[in-house]
Amino acid sequence: MDVSRARPLPRRLLLSVTAAACAAAVLGGCSGTAGRAAPSAPATSSGSPAPAPPKAPGSAGDLQAAYEKVVKDVLPSVVQITNGEGLGSGVVYDDKGHIVTNAHVVGDAKTFKVTLATGGGSVGARLVASYPDQDLAVIVLDDVPGSLKPATFGDSAKVEVGQIVLAMGNPLGLSSSVTQGIVSAVGRTVSEGRSGGGTGATIANMVQTSAAINPGNSGGALVNLGGQVIGIPTLAAVDPELGQGAAPGIGFAIPAATVRTIAGQIIRSGKVTDSGRAALGITGRTIVGAGFAPAGVAVADVSRDGAAAKAGIRTGDIITRLNKNDITTMQSLSEALAGLRPGDRAEVTYDRDGAERTVTVTLGEM
Repeated sequence: MDVSRARPLPRRLLLSVTAAACAAAVLGGCSGTAGRAAPSAPATSSGSPAPAPPKAPGSAGDLQAAYEKVVKDVLPSVVQITNGEGLGSGVVYDDKGHIVTNAHVVGDAKTFKVTLATGGGSVGARLVASYPDQDLAVIVLDDVPGSLKPATFGDSAKVEVGQIVLAMGNPLGLSSSVTQGIVSAVGRTVSEGRSGGGTGATIANMVQTSAAINPGNSGGALVNLGGQVIGIPTLAAVDPELGQGAAPGIGFAIPAATVRTIAGQIIRSGKVTDSGRAALGITGRTIVGAGFAPAGVAVADVSRDGAAAKAGIRTGDIITRLNKNDITTMQSLSEALAGLRPGDRAEVTYDRDGAERTVTVTLGEM
């Protein structure tokens, strides 16, 4: 199973895609009938519209009320970001006008238009910094409106499989949309492609969800029923044999803990000063073996005084294993390192001139 970004919707496609999506929404709201207004509420004997049906009793009614409260509380904190080439979503981080989103949403742009869910015209914004290695970025509004409502970020370490979640954003240009699902898995390490503007990031501890994530959802909010943002929707799964969008209900969100760490550093320092990401300190490339199958990572360069250099790894060595993980590609090496921290000790197996060697490496920081 591959994954692709829940990419920002290209602006050139916005009108046609939005029109089609809105038409589908209208048809659904009218029970599949086109060109016909939805039936009005039946009248009572006095001629007044009948009252709305009561909520379902017991837990069903409580759950519906919880959904409605979460949407009312959190949706005003989710914005739409337009960068001149496409659009995506963002989450209000603080009352100073900082918005956190995905790096692939901002792309190479430096200025943006932000539309708040609370209404009004768009507000100008500028880039504070982007950190493609974790596919996160922070922008800041030029003028901070009084209606700005920062989101509350939860403890992603407490997220559990089966937990009900809502995804909020602007899928396919349909602003302030909400989808519902559950947490399907936690602790996923997922690599993002580089095609179509992807950052190529390998991100650890991602939250997997069944809530629908579509183009334009990127940078929005994955929210629990307590009204807390537990992640930033970023990736959707695809089956390369069936085509784009053929794996619905499998999406991934960057956990809130990572969002707070990266966004906090960007806001304080204008850059990421402590990535928390382990690194070997090499530049490598994937090599192929018999049958042109990926067979390891060839070390093209070793950083001076880096982790690999201190352990005796040299240019030309071929890394084939890290701890219990077989290393066949640069992506597999990135994924193996994503679950480790700077300062951790790792067993690295490599081939040098046909002889296999294993060394213990104290990992550095990306």
